[in-house]
Amino acid sequence: MSRIPRKPCTNVSFRFAGETIEAQEGDSVAAALLAAGHWTFRTTPVGVAPRGPLCMMGVCFDCLVEIDGMGNQQACMREVKEGMNVAPQSGAFEAAP
Repeated sequence: MSRIPRKPCTNVSFRFAGETIEAQEGDSVAAALLAAGHWTFRTTPVGVAPRGPLCMMGVCFDCLVEIDGMGNQQACMREVKEGMNVAPQSGAFEAAP
């Protein structure tokens, strides 16, 4: 996948499933993951089917991930930040009691 160059551009790095991902400041988490070749962000609670971004505007909820320990985060609506830790979401996120 290629990108349209932006100038000036500051790079940031974050972790996804243990892998360091390089992104451009201002990217959404979803855009950065897609640019890095990741297409599956979560699995469904029933049937464990893989899901990834569909609408890229916060409507479909297929891009849910865990960001810095908080589940049910829409990757398309969150801007990537230096050092953030992102994990794929498996099924429904269980909040602590």
